[in-house]
Amino acid sequence: MYTSEEMLASIKKVEANRAANAALEPERMTAEQKDEVLKTYHPDYIESEFEALKIGPNKGEKVPHQLADLLQANSRIDPAKIDLEHPKYDVDVLIIGGGGAGSSAAIEAHNGGANVMIVTKLRIGDANTMMAEGGIQAADKPNDSPAIHYVDVYGGGHFKGKHELVAKLVNDAPECIKWLNELGVEFDKEPDGTMVTTHGGGTSRKRMHACKDYSGAEIMKTLRDEVLNRQIPVVDFTAAIELILDDQGKAAGAVLMNMETKEIMVAKAKTVIIATGGAGRLHYQGFPTSNHYGATADGLVLAYRAGAKLLYADSLQYHPTGAAFPEQIFGALVTEKVRSLGAKLVNVDGEVFMHPLETRDICASSIIRECKARHKGISTGDGEGIWLDTPMIELKNGEGTIEKRIPAMLRMFMEYGIDIRKEPILIYPTLHYQNGGIDITVDGMSNIENLYVAGEAVGGIHGRNRLMGNSLLDVIVFGRNAGKSVAAKYKNVTVGKLTLDHVTKFADEMKSAGITSDIVSPKLLPDYARRAN
Repeated sequence: MYTSEEMLASIKKVEANRAANAALEPERMTAEQKDEVLKTYHPDYIESEFEALKIGPNKGEKVPHQLADLLQANSRIDPAKIDLEHPKYDVDVLIIGGGGAGSSAAIEAHNGGANVMIVTKLRIGDANTMMAEGGIQAADKPNDSPAIHYVDVYGGGHFKGKHELVAKLVNDAPECIKWLNELGVEFDKEPDGTMVTTHGGGTSRKRMHACKDYSGAEIMKTLRDEVLNRQIPVVDFTAAIELILDDQGKAAGAVLMNMETKEIMVAKAKTVIIATGGAGRLHYQGFPTSNHYGATADGLVLAYRAGAKLLYADSLQYHPTGAAFPEQIFGALVTEKVRSLGAKLVNVDGEVFMHPLETRDICASSIIRECKARHKGISTGDGEGIWLDTPMIELKNGEGTIEKRIPAMLRMFMEYGIDIRKEPILIYPTLHYQNGGIDITVDGMSNIENLYVAGEAVGGIHGRNRLMGNSLLDVIVFGRNAGKSVAAKYKNVTVGKLTLDHVTKFADEMKSAGITSDIVSPKLLPDYARRAN
């Protein structure tokens, strides 16, 4: 509950202005205003937080310091000590990662007759997919089209998305909703069965399909059950710590490590799919994160060391509405659906300072500006934030809307004595999504033959900024896409002699470039430690 005098005094101003603020339609920013707020306040534009890579396929390109440390680090293995002649596993398709993308890929590869295996360092479903809340986009209503969806995605990504990937995303979206619905995902529907859709930031049509405010959990649960019902092997608590190539330079498996016993195993495969997700637990620039504990950029590290090219690895998404108070949920996601339903962003003086449905990067930058430059934030004791005026939702849509449409948000804050139906909530941007990742072609393959990528580990789908609802969409579209691609490819693959020569070569490159490091990668898990202060 709110106890500080500053918070309580500010809440009175918010309450006094609520009716007028609810009726207000804030002006949208001009293109020039957007450019200015991004360049001045968005974390991606702080040059001191990035460095140029010294080796590898993206040599000379900038990435965050924490990612550079992992990309240019030591391997967890000594290649000379790994027995590649006697693999423990031999499969057609090895999928690294057990979230929405990996599970979707497994289902489609299995449909294609492949012998599929998933390895995941936690458990199947322990992924950012499970934590996604707001919904999944698809242009499947009469007033919408994939072409309009394309314009929203491409413009929202600052015109940097790869055309063929954006086209794939939006054109496959309606069929993916149908596929999920038929698998048993319980989307919100009208009494006649029509799917309920809402706006998201940067969308020109209502195309957000949701399952209340736990859409990702509902989708992940359904995909997980489908994988398990098909008896697709899942090796839990087992991390991929190096990719294996064959003597032709093609992906041919991975070195695995049991996370509990540290046992090293070899998996041979005709094709490999990286579906390892994001990087939020690297806490770039000291930001809190909405990500699950396994989000440590493993796929980018594995692929880069093997020679795969990255795209937009310097671009991250800071979700504008992470919980800023109480400290127990600092950084936790407050779904964009809260704003879709009518809540506006309000400063310490009870003033609405921007349109609530600008794109996420603009929204996050504006919140940072309101706090840091305009000094209109509210102190939380350990930091600051601004109000998201949630009682506006029921003022606009009627009593009971919050419990019906965003019950998880209601429950999360009620745990700490905050009733979001009656009181606003404090928010501040949280590290949310890895816009950049591994560069792929439209069939899902990287520049390494037989190495495919799906989900958040891909770069180029969203350009340099992602719209709400397009991450759940891309894990399904490109997960299924990768699964179908490998199902067609594996039948014509003959694996050559397995080798880890690329690991040795990378170590030699580090030495030649004068890079000395005591870091080993992939990181696998965040290294949190208890401290007295």
